[in-house]
Amino acid sequence: MASLLDRYVSRSEFDSYEDFKENFRINIPDNFNFVYDVVDVYAKEQPEKKALVWCDDSGEEKIFNFKDLADYSNKTANVFRNLGVRKGDSVMLMLKSRYEFWFCLLALHRIGAIAVPATHMLTKKDIVYRVEHGDISMVICAPDAGVLDCVDDASAEVSSTLKTRVAVGMKRDGWVSFEDEIEAVSADFARPAGEEATSNDDILLNYFSSGTTGFPKMVLHRFTYPLAHIITAKYWQNVTDGGLHYTVADSGWAKCVWGKIYGQWIAGSAVFVYDYERFAADRMLDNATKYGVTTFCAPPTIYRFLIREDLSKYNFSSLEYCVTAGEPLNPEVYEKFLEITGLKLMEGFGQTETIVTLATYPWVEPKPGSMGKPSPEYSIELLNAEGKPAEVGEEGEIVIDTSSGNPPGIFTGYGSEPDRTKDVWHDGYYHTGDMAWKDEDGYFWFVGRGDDIIKTSGYRVGPFEVESALIEHPAVLECAITGVPDPIRGQVIKATIVLTKGYAASEKLKNELQDHVKIVTAPYKYPRVIEFVTELPKTISGKIRRVEIRDHDKVSK
Repeated sequence: MASLLDRYVSRSEFDSYEDFKENFRINIPDNFNFVYDVVDVYAKEQPEKKALVWCDDSGEEKIFNFKDLADYSNKTANVFRNLGVRKGDSVMLMLKSRYEFWFCLLALHRIGAIAVPATHMLTKKDIVYRVEHGDISMVICAPDAGVLDCVDDASAEVSSTLKTRVAVGMKRDGWVSFEDEIEAVSADFARPAGEEATSNDDILLNYFSSGTTGFPKMVLHRFTYPLAHIITAKYWQNVTDGGLHYTVADSGWAKCVWGKIYGQWIAGSAVFVYDYERFAADRMLDNATKYGVTTFCAPPTIYRFLIREDLSKYNFSSLEYCVTAGEPLNPEVYEKFLEITGLKLMEGFGQTETIVTLATYPWVEPKPGSMGKPSPEYSIELLNAEGKPAEVGEEGEIVIDTSSGNPPGIFTGYGSEPDRTKDVWHDGYYHTGDMAWKDEDGYFWFVGRGDDIIKTSGYRVGPFEVESALIEHPAVLECAITGVPDPIRGQVIKATIVLTKGYAASEKLKNELQDHVKIVTAPYKYPRVIEFVTELPKTISGKIRRVEIRDHDKVSK
């Protein structure tokens, strides 16, 4: 059969980045629905094609082809419909990395219900907030008694909204057993028609994006969103038809749908899922090499752990391509990984609100630490403090020009919060809130979140460049750079540091780290204040909450 990818793009092969940027287009059909128009097409035309390879720490493994996924998602859709789920209803999926997540997500797409992926680390307060603001009628949970306890406690407060609780992999009073229900239903589910059919403008996904300040925002995506991830998967992650792609992310994060379903399957690649209880670099390497992962995506933090392992023990013969995103890449990690594996790490940038919007594409030679160049169909600009286009080398906010229409994959807005949407989307631009600068070759370089920029003695300093310098020192495991109010300099730079094992806090070490930064980067960027801590404040998704450090310092003063 002809490639499924070719049905949805203007062209699939390109000679250069310029050719790609100018000539790539996504063809969006009317009433596109990923499960009927991709999964079911594979199930009919290539039923044995591998789709999902799953394993866990206990040694259990499951391998599903597209026919399996079509059948299981049909059965799950029947379960949900029997439980009262209808088009437009919101269902929260707290399934970690269990393979049932894919059954449930596809089933919700079949019905036209709104999937609300969520981490298993939510507390009662988090769950109450999401149920109330997202009008969530059903929650489906992995077999974790602590998580189920939190849902039960939350349910007591929001019982009028949260009607149904479904447990996967365990029996519990007051909960529906997923396994019992799925055994009792048919594998036939007809595509809804008429008013129950989905349209391109219907809401597919709702992500509660925690960010680093304020309450979580409801990021809404339409049914056309999966098509936009062709750019993410085929042209940034460089997945191949018949390959096996591994993105490190559990099902609660948007990074999961970036790397474990939509674009990969459209491009013909299976996806790999390792459902681990606790991260261990050696076990991740064992499984990735055992199953023959061909393309790999992880944040720089994961790569920092991987390069500390004895990589000579592993067979990387199947691994063809590696990318990274989620935070800027420290150049020393890039160089070490290249030295060990011979593979260049290709960076990318995007948000829960978008797909990959800047990336080092296959035709682009990477510059370690750079996010790369704009994605096709995305008009990216940098606006300076005056709201004017930034010059080469000048810092500005990354914005997406939407004056001529929204590019595919961009969110519809923040659910039930029009004012919050207007704060970031106005005057023909979506404002990302992230600061960067562009070099003479058109590469973008991350500086930091707008709120995190430090103004000291007339200089503007982004936290990343100082953090990157500090992380090069063997004593530094993690660090966060913030500004501390100062009557003379306006702000001085502060480093909050978690030390690696074998190092102890001391004035001597502080001086050594300060001198290290002065050597690695411009001397005025060195941290005048250093505090050693056992851990950094973070969001549920692992992002450093610099605002919490700043607030603590204000109180301390």
